[in-house]
Amino acid sequence: MTNPFNIGPIAPERNPPINPQYYEPSRFVISAISEGITTIVTTSTAHNYVIGQEVRLLIPVWWGAYQLNNQTGFVIAVPSTTQVTVSIDSFDSTPFGLASMHPEFTPDPQIIAIGDINTGALNQTRSGNLTYIPGSFRDISPN
Repeated sequence: MTNPFNIGPIAPERNPPINPQYYEPSRFVISAISEGITTIVTTSTAHNYVIGQEVRLLIPVWWGAYQLNNQTGFVIAVPSTTQVTVSIDSFDSTPFGLASMHPEFTPDPQIIAIGDINTGALNQTRSGNLTYIPGSFRDISPN
C-alpha cells in the first residue's frame, strides 16, 4: 500500500520564495498621523486596505508619536485612497513628523496589514469551512 501523504522535505520548485511586492495588502510609508480617540493615518502612496482589516503601526522613536509604535487596531473608515482611520487611541501621543526635517533618519514609519486565523470570520458551508479575513493577503504576481 502506498502512502497518500508526501512526508519529507519539500522540493525548492514546490516552495517558491515569497515576494512581498506580489501580495496585497502591503506595507505603506506613513506621511502624517492625526491624533485623537481614533487615529487617521495618511500614507505617502495609495493604499489597498479595507474596513475591518487589522493593521500595525511601526513608528521609529525619532519620528514622534512613538507611543503608537507596535500598536494594532482595525480599519474603521477609508476617507480617501491615502488615508485610513484606525481604532487606535492616540489622544495622548506626542506629535508625529518630528524627523521629517531630517530625511537621513531611516527607517520610515510604516503601516502594515496583519491578520491571522483568529481574526477572520468563518464561512461555514456543507462543502467546507473557509476563513475569510477582510483585506487578507492575496497573490497578485504576474506569473
